[in-house]
Amino acid sequence: MRKKQYRITITFFSILFSFFFCYCSFDYGKNGSSERELPDLVMHNVEYVRVRSADPIAKFYAEVAERYEQQGVMKLQNFSFEQYSENGEEINSSGNAGFAIVGISSGDISMSDGVRFDIESEDIVIETVHLEWKDDQRFLSSGEHDEVDVSQSDGTNMRGIGLRADVRRRTWEFTGSVSGVFVHEDDEEDEEEDG
Repeated sequence: MRKKQYRITITFFSILFSFFFCYCSFDYGKNGSSERELPDLVMHNVEYVRVRSADPIAKFYAEVAERYEQQGVMKLQNFSFEQYSENGEEINSSGNAGFAIVGISSGDISMSDGVRFDIESEDIVIETVHLEWKDDQRFLSSGEHDEVDVSQSDGTNMRGIGLRADVRRRTWEFTGSVSGVFVHEDDEEDEEEDG
C-alpha cells in the first residue's frame, strides 16, 4: 500500500514540475527585453510621501508606479505631485503629467504627456508637453524646441519656445521665439490710479 501511495506522489510531483517548466512562460515583449529592463516592483494607485525632519516635503500620486532599482528610478503613469513649504503645511507648487520618471535618490523629475506645473508661491502656471526638474540645482526646463505657456493671475500670458527657469535666482527665459502679454507691477498701479 505504501509503495502505491509513494508512486502516486512521485507521479503527481513529476506532472506538476513538467507543467511549470513546459507550460508556464512569461511574455516580456517581442523585443527580447533583458531582466534589467523589467521593473523590480509594480504598484497601482500609489501615494508616496518624502519626509524631512518629520515634515512632508513632497507627495507624489500615480495610477501606476514601476520601480527600477538598478536604474535608480520610478516610472509613473497619470502622475501628480505637491511640494510643501519648509514647515510642511503650505503647498509651494503642484502639478501633473501623463507620465513621469523620478530619480529615487536625486529627486529629479522628467514629466511628459501633457504637463501642468503650478508654482503657487510665485503665482505662475506652466503648461507644456515636457518638463524636467533638477532638484539639486533647483532648475526647471522644457525641451529645447517645446512650446511652453506661462501665465499669472495678473493677466500675464506668455507663449515661447524652450523654457529655462532658475528657481534660486528667481529668473526664467525662453531660448526661442516668444509672444504674449507681460503685466508689470507699475502698469497695474497706473491702471488703478487712472480708474
